[in-house]
Amino acid sequence: MMHTDGRAWMALLVMGLVLGALPSQALNSGLPPPSAAMDRQTPHATAQGFLSAAHRGDYATAAHYLDLDFIPKAQQPERGAQLARRLKFVLDRKLSIDLSALSKAPEGDPADPRFDLVGTIPLDGANVSVRLQRVTQDGALLWVFSESTVRLVDPLFEAYGPRVAEWLPPFFFSGTVLGLEPWQWLGLLVVLLASVGLALLLEKVSLAFGLRLARWTQIELDDQLVAAGKGPLRLPFFAVLLAVGTSFLLLPRPTQTVFNRVSYSLIIVAVAWFILRFLRVFADFIQNRVNSESRDPARARSLRTQFAVLRAVFEAATYVVAAALLLMQFEVVRNVGVSLLASAGIAGIVIGLAAQKSIATLLAGIQLSITQPVRIGDQVVVETEFGTVEEITLTYVVLRVWDQRRMVIPITYFLDKPFQNWSKVSPELLGAVTLQVDYSTDVDALRGELKRILDHEAKALWDGRVQTVVVLEAQDRTLTIRALVSAANPDKLFELRALVREKLVIFLRNHPQWLPFTRTESRQAPVVQADPQPDAPQDASPPGPRTS
Repeated sequence: MMHTDGRAWMALLVMGLVLGALPSQALNSGLPPPSAAMDRQTPHATAQGFLSAAHRGDYATAAHYLDLDFIPKAQQPERGAQLARRLKFVLDRKLSIDLSALSKAPEGDPADPRFDLVGTIPLDGANVSVRLQRVTQDGALLWVFSESTVRLVDPLFEAYGPRVAEWLPPFFFSGTVLGLEPWQWLGLLVVLLASVGLALLLEKVSLAFGLRLARWTQIELDDQLVAAGKGPLRLPFFAVLLAVGTSFLLLPRPTQTVFNRVSYSLIIVAVAWFILRFLRVFADFIQNRVNSESRDPARARSLRTQFAVLRAVFEAATYVVAAALLLMQFEVVRNVGVSLLASAGIAGIVIGLAAQKSIATLLAGIQLSITQPVRIGDQVVVETEFGTVEEITLTYVVLRVWDQRRMVIPITYFLDKPFQNWSKVSPELLGAVTLQVDYSTDVDALRGELKRILDHEAKALWDGRVQTVVVLEAQDRTLTIRALVSAANPDKLFELRALVREKLVIFLRNHPQWLPFTRTESRQAPVVQADPQPDAPQDASPPGPRTS
């Protein structure tokens, strides 16, 4: 019995030596030899190499990263390329591979040296594990997608692969251009055109429905807001349709991320665009309402100024917030923001010094809208120039000068330097007309003439408040007469003063004796006598005549 067992052990030993001497079967022996540059030494290199080859359309190379030994050798080239392509679609759509989480050591994960888990994908109520497996070939350790994973590629593709594969010609699935297959480029074109058309149609339908609802109300603001949505409303529709449409194209993760960010950016732009439209419509509506209902022009100008400056502030804030939201999509910008926050002290000082004047100007604009030393429509005198305030922004004020020139004045000027505001409280003004007349002028006659001018010829310009004529000054040869009149606003006052001056000059010209003139008068000059001599007789004769 022992002799028989000894022979059995000897036979097994000989068989083991024979089998050990035979060469082991190479991995994926039905495929052409892999490139010498192919790196499958670590799980990280295998996953990265497979995705890189599959995304550039080199499915023959990508097949070397799969364990295909369960497929007959003759079918491995064709089936390997097909399985690599299908696995690419599944991974791009259902699994975002974090390459940084995969081991970069040839031994893999110390907890499980044979496998390295890439992720899990749900299938028929269960989770399918996508794993990399370590195999030995010619004494070297290689990492490939495990056989169990490769066997489930077809069921996963049936669940998550493109449906168009069933009826599009094979040409649309052969090769890639810029990482996308022809059917995906065709799908992008269809999605873009369909999104544009549907966005315009949905915008038109939404605006029509909104206007129909707005007509049920008595106010006009909602009608104007619905009309303001034309343009900004089509962007969200287009963005949503673009994101949904591209999600069915099984685009690679980076490409799909680009389209998602484009859609997100369009929504931000649309919201910012509508906010700017809303600010303009709301400001115009309030201003028109105030102008039609308010009997105080000064209050109307005050509200107009406040809305103009506040609208500029909100518009600037909208631009800043929209730009920040757009830039925060990118990791680089977020990293820069974190770095700036880390050095907030130095950055704050530098930015504060650099933007000191800009910040001061912005605050001056806000202060001007609150204190309102000057308002839109006010008539002011700045640097000896008279004009009307035409526009107020956050940084400057536009003054329309009387001769139609425009003065652009920094907004800080109206807070730091004195100026004349002729319509701050009320536009009503007094104006003086001064004349030089002779001492013999009948002042009461001038008062009567002024009354006649104001009652008849200047009735449309004079507001009926003030009309006086006074002797303002008595000089050596003439009297200075001042005629004081009043008008409802500076424009009428200017015309009134010119008319009164003209008519009073005509009146004085009709009485030439009241015009200033130089008099000469002759009178006898006194005789100056010399001191009498002691012995000379005194002259008692009267003095002779004098002239002057």
